[in-house]
Amino acid sequence: MTKVLVVDDNEKNLKLLRVILQHNGCEVIEAANGKEGVFKSKEHAPHLIFMDIQMPVMDGISALKILRSDESTRHIPVIALTSYAMKGDMERIIEEGFNGYIAKPISAVELVGVIRKYIVKQSGETI
Repeated sequence: MTKVLVVDDNEKNLKLLRVILQHNGCEVIEAANGKEGVFKSKEHAPHLIFMDIQMPVMDGISALKILRSDESTRHIPVIALTSYAMKGDMERIIEEGFNGYIAKPISAVELVGVIRKYIVKQSGETI
């Protein structure tokens, strides 16, 4: 089963992502901030991570830097979830090292497309 980690401090976003991901056959692991997300990434070895950018304790960019510096997690695709949707924001976030970018509010169709792209690409597994 495809394991997906969702890191977001907003309970409504977590619930929406959980419902969409579970409906598409994914096991969902949740974290409320970047620090917790880094820990759960190492603990659960997810196939894909959706990471909010602005969070308390540790933001998504700081968490991504830690993930990329660790041999056990650097290969995991990390997709930014953000309300930053101004011109140039996507490019800036991709330059930070994220594999992709989804603007909030989240589109279920776009989310499923990203899952399929990265899970099939990484493991050949389909959802």
